[in-house]
Amino acid sequence: MSTPDSTNDAHAPEGPGEGLNADEILDIVDEQDRVIGQSPRGEAYRLGLRHRCAFILARDGEGRIFVHRRTAHKLVFPSLYDMFVGGVVGTGESYDTAALREAEEELGVSGLPQPTPLFKFLYEADGQGWWSYVYEVRCDLPVEPQVAEVAWHGFLTEAELERRLGEWEWTPDGLAAYERLKLFREDPAG
Repeated sequence: MSTPDSTNDAHAPEGPGEGLNADEILDIVDEQDRVIGQSPRGEAYRLGLRHRCAFILARDGEGRIFVHRRTAHKLVFPSLYDMFVGGVVGTGESYDTAALREAEEELGVSGLPQPTPLFKFLYEADGQGWWSYVYEVRCDLPVEPQVAEVAWHGFLTEAELERRLGEWEWTPDGLAAYERLKLFREDPAG
């Protein structure tokens, strides 16, 4: 597999429900994931307010993992690679609802099964933090990722993904989730 070409990057502005909606209201949570207030997404990012996110590892019918490069227009980690689809959990939204919504939006499909919840962890780095619920889903449908969200995509075997970890620049929260996922698979009881 060759290195993905950046020339197919989308330049369309993102609208409601897509990755650049800085005015979307998010629940702000404490270190125990209890809601303590609300804030627009852009302000939450700018001020480093802790919020909630859903991370979904999507596999095709052959068990390969959906990998993508984020567009340059994303508010967080633009143009970096990720092995998860997902995004923020909206105000009053459950992690499960957000996981299905985000997976269908980013993969460009409808009718996915409900993603399977695996574990939750608090990601914190560089003055930012969010509770991250990790899910897995099988997508047997042809994907048509949103051009406003995904600049490049492909399905990689786990071995191909492991080889790319040292070659491509990945989202740090995605890497943290992936490392925790590997540990979870070794010992699901924790």
